[in-house]
Amino acid sequence: MTALGVTAGAHRLWSHRSYKAKLPLRIFLAIANSMAFQRGFFFSHIGWLFVRKHRDVIEKGRKLDFSDLLDDPVVMFQRKHYVVSVILMCFVVPTLVPWYFWKESLWNSYFLASILRYTVSLNVAWLVNSAAHMYGYRPYDKNINPRENALVSLGAIGEGFHNYHHTFPFDYSTSELGLKFNPTTWFIDFMFWLGLVTERKQAPREMVQARKERTGDGSS
Repeated sequence: MTALGVTAGAHRLWSHRSYKAKLPLRIFLAIANSMAFQRGFFFSHIGWLFVRKHRDVIEKGRKLDFSDLLDDPVVMFQRKHYVVSVILMCFVVPTLVPWYFWKESLWNSYFLASILRYTVSLNVAWLVNSAAHMYGYRPYDKNINPRENALVSLGAIGEGFHNYHHTFPFDYSTSELGLKFNPTTWFIDFMFWLGLVTERKQAPREMVQARKERTGDGSS
């Protein structure tokens, strides 16, 4: 649930706009994103936390079109109450659930369900921006650093198909469809089946194949 707030929510829905979600799903993803406590704070792996944004990045960032986010009441509500939602969903709720439902001690609940879960989920997410840019194959574009990394996809529930994602950033699945391990795509597809997702964007197979033949490294 925590990971879906990042992968299906902040990443595929709100950053890349690769599909549209109805209000109940957006609320769920905002809650899960608060539990993840990552939006706006961490990028690449942990070293980037100690680097100030260059003034040119800040200046050009102000020119980006965020009108869809500014018009989304769920996003703006979470932004307005972000500190409270993070404290509640990232630390308080994960501590209280095992304490209340299966009588775990508050000490164990806090350090396992809250702190350990948070630490693991952060580092797995950071691997997408570190390991998945260093180790793996580049079947779609050998001229860029992002790579297909199965281990990262396993840990980050489908976000390790990174060469594909950077080649076709608009594709909601972030990978070619098939039996590949991509729980975030499965989740979005299930929400589509329930009627909570619309307008899933995909790269046509002909486009994908043509790109592989033109710029890929020859790996499958």
